[in-house]
Amino acid sequence: MAATATMAAACDSGSGGAGTGDGAESSRLAASSDAADSSSDRASSARSAPAVAPSPSGTFPLSSAPRAIPSVRTFKAARGPGWKPSAGSGVVIAGGSEGLADEGKLLADELKIAYRGTAAAGAGDVELALTSGSGAAESYTLTTGGGRVRITGPDQAGVFYGTRTLKQSLRADGVMPEGAVRDSPGRPQRGLNLDIARKYYTPGWIENRLREMADLKLNMLGLHFSDDQGFRIESTTHPEIVSKQHLSKAEVRKILDLADRLHITVVPEIDSPGHLGAVLAAYPSLQLRNASGVATKGAIDISQPASARLVDDLLREFAGLFKGRFWHLGGDEYQALVVADPEASYPKLAALAVRKYGSGGRIQDLTTGWTNDRAATMRQFKRTNKVWNDGVFRDGAVQADKDLEIEYWTGREMGARQPVEYLDEGRPVVNLNDEYLYYVLGQPNNFMYPTGQRIYEQWTPLVLRGTRPVDARYSKQILGGRLAVWGDFPNAQTEDQVARGIRLPLAALTQKLWNPAKPSLNWSEFTALARKVGGPA
Repeated sequence: MAATATMAAACDSGSGGAGTGDGAESSRLAASSDAADSSSDRASSARSAPAVAPSPSGTFPLSSAPRAIPSVRTFKAARGPGWKPSAGSGVVIAGGSEGLADEGKLLADELKIAYRGTAAAGAGDVELALTSGSGAAESYTLTTGGGRVRITGPDQAGVFYGTRTLKQSLRADGVMPEGAVRDSPGRPQRGLNLDIARKYYTPGWIENRLREMADLKLNMLGLHFSDDQGFRIESTTHPEIVSKQHLSKAEVRKILDLADRLHITVVPEIDSPGHLGAVLAAYPSLQLRNASGVATKGAIDISQPASARLVDDLLREFAGLFKGRFWHLGGDEYQALVVADPEASYPKLAALAVRKYGSGGRIQDLTTGWTNDRAATMRQFKRTNKVWNDGVFRDGAVQADKDLEIEYWTGREMGARQPVEYLDEGRPVVNLNDEYLYYVLGQPNNFMYPTGQRIYEQWTPLVLRGTRPVDARYSKQILGGRLAVWGDFPNAQTEDQVARGIRLPLAALTQKLWNPAKPSLNWSEFTALARKVGGPA
C-alpha cells in the first residue's frame, strides 16, 4: 500500500513578530534538545522508523517513509528489513552511467563502504544509474529491496539528491526503509546568498557551507563580492580596486570546482550602479556628485562613458572565472533615486535623461538603460541575468528587459513596488523576502536575525513581501528562494556564529522549497531530526 506524502501546493503563510535569530535559537535548543530528542525521537520512530527485525508472525511491518530534510514527496511502502551498509557493501555504477563516478565515490566515502565503479550490483550494494529522458530535472527514484538500494534519475543532480536521502535516513534511523521513494523539487532555485564584500569569509568556511547546502539539496550560492566596503576577489584587469583581504582566483576556482561536484551553481554579483564604493575609491572622478558637488556614497556617475567601460571590464573579466548559467547585476539602491526629488538633486543626470529620452525622460530611465546595457554585456556570455526588485521601476520611458529575473527582497524602499506588479508583467521572481530570509549582521535598521521556526511555520515561496502570500495563480512564476547573509556590521558575528545561526533557517528553507506539502513534523520534531541528519554543528 502506498504513498504517504501529498503533492499539493502549500500556500498558507501566517504572521508573527521579529525573531531572535537561530544563533540564540540553536543555543536554546542545545540546552533543551537532548531531553527533547529522546522523547521526540521515540515518538517519531514510533510513527516512521522502519522495524528491521521480523515480527512474531515472521513477517515485517509495512515500512514508513525515510526521515530526511527536506522530506521526501512520495513513498511507496513495502515489507522488508530495509538496507544498511555492511562489511561487503559497495557503491556501483550502472553501465552507461559512468558520469556518476563522483557521486558514487563521495557516497562510498561517506558510508565507509567500497567503491567498485562500473559493475553489476551484488548483495548489499548501492547502485547508481542515469535514466535519460525520464522524469523532471533533479528528480530521482530510490528503491530499497532484496538487500540492495538502487538510485536512478534523469540527470546527475537527481541521482546525487537520492544519495543525500540515503545518507540522511541512515543518520536518522540507521536504515533505509524498504520501499520506493519518488522525489523531485518543488522549486528549481534553492539556496544561500552570501555577502563576502562587507565581511571576508575564508575559503574553507565557504566550502563547508557548500557541503552543508548539498546535503540539504540546495543548489544555488549567490556570491556578492563587490560593495562599498570591499572588492573581495583578485582582479587582473583592475588590481587597484581589490581589498587587502580577498580570495585569490585559485581559491575561487577551488570553490567553484567543489560547487560543481555538489551540483551547486554559484551566482556572482557585481552590483551597479550603486554599491560600488570599493571600486570608486580608485576612480574618484567617476563618483556621482549632487547639485552641490557632494560625492554620493557608492554611486557611479552613469552619465560618463568611462563608468560603463570600467564596469564592463569587470563583468567580462569575471565572466571568464564564473561560467555558470546565472549572473547578478544588482541594480538596487542607486542613491540618485532614493532622494525626494532626484532631478533637482542631480541636474546633470536629469539633463542627460531629457536629451536621450525626450521631455519625459527621468533619471530612473537612465538607470534602467544602464542595467539593460550591462545585461547586454553579460548576454554575450549566454548568461541569465538577475536584478534586485528595487532596480526595476514602474512606468518610465525605458522598460527593463523582459528576460531579467527579479530577486524580490524588500518593500521598505521609498516607492517600492508590490510583488504582483512584477508578476502581472509576466516576470520570473525569486524570493529573498527580508522579513524572513535576511540575516543581517548586527541587526541594523530593524532587521532581526531570522529563525528557522518562523520560516518553517509561517513562510512559503508565495510570501514574497511582509507576511502575506500572493495569490496561488502566480506560483509557477516564483522560481524559488534563498536565505541571504549580509555583512552590514561584519564584526557582529564570527564565521562560526554565522554558520550556527543560519543552520536551522537553511533547513527550514529547503523543506519549504522542495516539498510543497504542509510539513508533517512539528518544530520540535523537525529540530530533533535536523540534529541527527546534519551531523556536528
